[in-house]
Amino acid sequence: MFEDYHEFLRGIILSTLAGMSTMLGIIPILLIHKKLGEMVIDALLGLAAGIMLAASAFSLTMPALEQGGPVRFIAGFLIGAVVVDLFDKFSPHEHFLKGHEGLQQRKLSKMWLFVIAIAIHNFPEGMAVGISAFTREAYNIALAIGMQNIPEGAATFIALLDAGYSYKVASLVTLITGIVEVLGGFFGTSMIYISKSLLPYMLALAAGAMVFVVSDEVIPETHLRGNERLSTYSLIFGFLIMSILDVLLS
Repeated sequence: MFEDYHEFLRGIILSTLAGMSTMLGIIPILLIHKKLGEMVIDALLGLAAGIMLAASAFSLTMPALEQGGPVRFIAGFLIGAVVVDLFDKFSPHEHFLKGHEGLQQRKLSKMWLFVIAIAIHNFPEGMAVGISAFTREAYNIALAIGMQNIPEGAATFIALLDAGYSYKVASLVTLITGIVEVLGGFFGTSMIYISKSLLPYMLALAAGAMVFVVSDEVIPETHLRGNERLSTYSLIFGFLIMSILDVLLS
């Protein structure tokens, strides 16, 4: 029981550190001119997407298959993708380029619709960190999510500035996106603390959710401004970085 509590605490700490790393992305932006251009945003998001894909493949998918077998993995993976898809389809949110998605909601300001859109991305990432705290991949997945949060936080901050928001508002929204990951981490680690039998399902669920987010949200967003090749090579570079780190840290 003490070991379970230790892993639960580890999940909370790691998800908090990974989530708050979004704020590291705004530091270099504050030191240079805010108008970095669309190419920088697409490159940063591509890098984050590559890291997420590698983390999903090596730090979530493989442990899920090893611990639960193919049937449990398939079930969890599909559930994770479908759940995020339903949230994406029915929750009101606003993308910087793709515009409004989900149900129409006039009572919410555009800023909060942006927050909801980013939350749909970030909650599964935090959940993945919390769940993996009960596996030997705990530090790998936390490092992966923390690393990809830095360019993702920078891209979010730049996009908000370019949309006309102040430094203060852009910083606050970036912070909120990190807090969402902490909440996701608390949810994930709580589920496994309640029942460890859920671990293979939840690992697969987190992998499915993250792959869906990359394919449906991140990659299309980077391919709307004519920077497809740059964002693709950034994705490849991010995937390579995380793959090598996964081997070195194993």
